[in-house]
Amino acid sequence: MAHANAVEIVEAFWAQVWNAHDAEKVDDFVAEDFVITSGGVRIEGRENFKTWIKGFLDQVHDLRLEVVETFQSQDGSRVASRWRVHGRNNGVLGTEPDGRPISFTGTAVWAVREDGKLLHNWVERSSWELYRHLTAPPAPTH
Repeated sequence: MAHANAVEIVEAFWAQVWNAHDAEKVDDFVAEDFVITSGGVRIEGRENFKTWIKGFLDQVHDLRLEVVETFQSQDGSRVASRWRVHGRNNGVLGTEPDGRPISFTGTAVWAVREDGKLLHNWVERSSWELYRHLTAPPAPTH
């Protein structure tokens, strides 16, 4: 059995890293050789992951990750989450940092080691929908 409480580990990660805006807390949760694959791009190593988180937090001010649902495989070696991020645009996806409220959804699948350390995270976000929203011309006013 990988880990009986894998869901609790992942949800604590969401709370203590993303919602607390504290990339340094990553050390408490992920293996040294952790890998995140996001949008087909691999970020390898815990320090690189922390840098990636800091960059994302810089682009989404007041980020709050809302967990929609999380569940684990029978042996606890995999966790899947559906979530929604809320915040304010500060240049996410290369857009103009205009401070507008943003919201987007995503899914994450985690590999969890027997000792509870997170090994790999595969993430997909509704980036195209968010980008279209942020770059759409303003609605005409009458």
